[in-house]
Amino acid sequence: MDHMTNAALQLKLPDPAMLRFAGHNFEPLPSGALYWRARETLLVADLHFEKMASFARRGQMLPPYDTAMTLTRLETDLRRSGATRLIALGDSFHRADSAALLTPADRMRLDAITEAVECIWLTGNHDPLPSGLAGTSLVELTLDGLTLTHEPRRGVQGLVAGHLHPAAHIRIEGRSTRRPCFVHDNRLMILPAYGASTGSINILSTPFDGLFHLPSLEVTMLGAERTYPVSPKRLVRQ
Repeated sequence: MDHMTNAALQLKLPDPAMLRFAGHNFEPLPSGALYWRARETLLVADLHFEKMASFARRGQMLPPYDTAMTLTRLETDLRRSGATRLIALGDSFHRADSAALLTPADRMRLDAITEAVECIWLTGNHDPLPSGLAGTSLVELTLDGLTLTHEPRRGVQGLVAGHLHPAAHIRIEGRSTRRPCFVHDNRLMILPAYGASTGSINILSTPFDGLFHLPSLEVTMLGAERTYPVSPKRLVRQ
């Protein structure tokens, strides 16, 4: 987000204190994590550990440092939030065998996280098998009336998912910007991808068709140091 667009957002939009979804309060963090203070729980989606490393091993000239960058982000969020539980909503690893390919240094950092807080790893389409990490591996989890899972679907009240890597493309005063976002309609919420090497998909594009009740749509865009509520009227497709 460039300086002028950031300034325009600060001028137009209030500082969000909370994201309200399905009767619960959450704090959307600029990293893409969602902090559930009442449960001391940090929710993250699509970490995609070892994504760049998997490409590098196949001969593509990409720097394999994304896992370390994502771990730094995660360590910071856990420390600052004081969370005692981490729930990862699937695709924590880019491939089913990626946990075994972690460097010793990254494995030590990840083990330190699993020792410090309760960790629940939900399976995703990239990592359908147990990761071999400490903690609990589940397909999905029901907690306080919410269903936590990897892939979004219709017909479930209070579903929290990842998978689609949502982004909002907005236009303000003739300028436009595109950033990852949280998006929900108070029935379904999709978290942005948390991993350092992940891309994003415009929430007005085809993969999101039919998922949300558009009149109830609420969008929270990630900024460099804070998050911003965005009016759906400002969203553009391209």
